[in-house]
Amino acid sequence: MNEQVRRLQKELRRAHYVAEEGLATVLHLAQRLARPLLLEGPAGVGKTALAKALAAVRSVNLVRLQCYEGLDASQALYDWDYPKQLLTARTAFADGAVNQAALYSEPFLIERPLLRALRERPAPVLLIDEVDRADEEFEALLLEFLSEFQLTIPELGTFRADEPPMVLLTSNRTRDLSDALRRRCLYIWVDYPSLEQEADIVSLHVPRIAPDLAKQIARAVRRLRKLSLLKPPGLAETIDFAQALTELEVHELDEGVIRLTLGCLLKTQEDLELVRERGLDVLWNA
Repeated sequence: MNEQVRRLQKELRRAHYVAEEGLATVLHLAQRLARPLLLEGPAGVGKTALAKALAAVRSVNLVRLQCYEGLDASQALYDWDYPKQLLTARTAFADGAVNQAALYSEPFLIERPLLRALRERPAPVLLIDEVDRADEEFEALLLEFLSEFQLTIPELGTFRADEPPMVLLTSNRTRDLSDALRRRCLYIWVDYPSLEQEADIVSLHVPRIAPDLAKQIARAVRRLRKLSLLKPPGLAETIDFAQALTELEVHELDEGVIRLTLGCLLKTQEDLELVRERGLDVLWNA
């Protein structure tokens, strides 16, 4: 393994993130090549957590843009402070000195996440989270930003980053992203960790837990994910479950413990009923 990749893995681990070699390699390349990185995979595999850990490793701010249906430029790029503009215009009109251009200047500009990421120093980590939830029209707004790390505001000109932010885009693949967006990014599919990796993640986040119990938890969660659940448990739920068992001073999984704490892992009534119908012992018995 490349020494720089190995060092990045260690730094991420100190930030409580376990990155396997492939993920650490593409993340290192994205940083070195100044390219956005698109992370696709199921919900709950740690895509968002990676951005937080990377910001900690780089000792910079995390700027997050949470995507949703209907997201537009005024919410993602920039906006104007209309109440302030109106007040200023009224005052200027009363004085007989209205200057239309002055109303569209820096004092009235509201930075949204993309513009803030371009202008902030040191350059932050920019997380464009769940980009697949936004409309296709929003993807078109991203293209200039992702290609040139710049944004154009007609009234003020073009803002270009001297030091580009590290951009991570995440997608749960609820819809296909455009080829134009994909071409501008490096790419990796992030899946659920292996049994050993998940036990390692549990031990990292819950240091007091016994290694055998960490493995039992990882095994039980992996079995849950094989069922036809509406909301399969992600890594956050695994960690919550481990913390709950530690607080209860549990040393081994059994049916009684799981029945009392299953709500740490499953978040819908339908999923709870499905697991209970299958029998709780399936989660720890081979």
